[in-house]
Amino acid sequence: MLSAHLTLDPAFRVAPVHRRTFGTFVEHLGRCVYTGIYEPGHPTADEEGFRGDVLELTRELGATTARYPGGNFVSGYRWEDGVGPRSERPRRLDLAWHSTETNEFGLDEFVAWTRKAELEPMMAVNLGTRGVAEALDLLEYCNIESGTHLSDLRVAHGSKRPHDIRMWCLGNEMDGPWQIGHMGAREYGRLAAGTARAMRMIDPALELVACGSSGSGMPTFGAWESTVLEETYDLVDFISCHAYYEEHDGDLASFLASAADMDHFIDAVVATADSVGARLRSKKKINISFDEWNVWYLSRFQNAEPPRDWPVAPPLLEDHYHLADAVTFGGLLISLLRHSDRVTSACLAQLVNVIAPIMTEPGGRAWRQTTFHPFAQASRHAAGQVLRVEPASPTHETARFGEVAALDAVATHDEESGATTLFAVNRSTDRPLTLTADLRALGPVRLAGATVLSGPDPYARNTADAPDTVVPRTNTEARLDAGTLEITLPAVSWNVIRLLRA
Repeated sequence: MLSAHLTLDPAFRVAPVHRRTFGTFVEHLGRCVYTGIYEPGHPTADEEGFRGDVLELTRELGATTARYPGGNFVSGYRWEDGVGPRSERPRRLDLAWHSTETNEFGLDEFVAWTRKAELEPMMAVNLGTRGVAEALDLLEYCNIESGTHLSDLRVAHGSKRPHDIRMWCLGNEMDGPWQIGHMGAREYGRLAAGTARAMRMIDPALELVACGSSGSGMPTFGAWESTVLEETYDLVDFISCHAYYEEHDGDLASFLASAADMDHFIDAVVATADSVGARLRSKKKINISFDEWNVWYLSRFQNAEPPRDWPVAPPLLEDHYHLADAVTFGGLLISLLRHSDRVTSACLAQLVNVIAPIMTEPGGRAWRQTTFHPFAQASRHAAGQVLRVEPASPTHETARFGEVAALDAVATHDEESGATTLFAVNRSTDRPLTLTADLRALGPVRLAGATVLSGPDPYARNTADAPDTVVPRTNTEARLDAGTLEITLPAVSWNVIRLLRA
């Protein structure tokens, strides 16, 4: 058996827990919208066509923000197509996902849905086939109360109250050759700067996100961030990061260590942003919006045959997650929390059906994928301050990421409630790990609970017929005595340990 040690001290703070860390993503892609969050005629649908079962699961998931409408989709999107009477909305070809977009669900429906789901809307503007003028029109429609052409149009469409969207993405993945309107860093940086400058003329308090690299493996990574921020540094608040991970060729050990790559990605973007700030002699710090992250078996999509026609809401990217996916996913959450000093917003891509924690059947059931559980637990229990945790752990070699620690962990401490939560992953593929934690700096505490997501088969999945195959269960191996916690973490496991002030 492996053994590791760590110390929790409320004085060793990283940053506050940011509620926006637990954002999600709704894109017009596959069945995320249609038969996902929106399905008139479904047995649980409300008067607006929103699936009640999905709304309930979204609230249980604990998502806090929702990025919309893309993703790759946004670079060909005309937002005007999705407002006004449905009978007058045009059908369009969606070049990003080779589908037909009916526009039955659009901007006003999305905002209405976020209010029911208790989410903050986060909007992306099209800088692929459109530009400054269209971004300003969209902002006017969304955020001006009334008295102008587009704000009055929104009121006429039934949304008297402004949408008041505060956070805006200036395009999406413009570094990618797959992106409609793909352009170089200098060209994009100038377009983003012009758009940001104009949007701030309407509302200086907007929070704006410049496109960073669509992945750390891009050939322009680093240089892209540097060039874009040279153009936009004083005009934006965030640079975006996107990252997806999958198991390659049966290499489970490397897959479980994916958070090591996310750590490096974040550190590299922070260093690049701070370098630009230093060259500009600015005291401002650019934060990171990690507005796309997940486990995604991208290679399956890349190797699939493209559709021969233009279907409406076809099943796309419907990965069915197993236990090892959920444990890796939990490690990615730990990385995001660990970097809360600079990662102040993040979006799990996506919410329903499309590489998602929630799956649905058209006209039928909805259920939780394995990845639902780490996200829901982290959103529910992470509060107060993120604590700096430096475990002493055995290490092992991985083919993709070199030497990594068997234990990955982060903790949060809420002074007001007296709650401390430790999130931990055992990355070992075959050996349990005994964790000893020194809790004396917390003062008198009691063990409020310990759960583990694990099992004998790392590839066990949840299905509509067996939705609780992989769920958190009580860890009976936890002991607390005289300020010392001892707990056994099974191999390939996600663990949550809750402590309360005694």
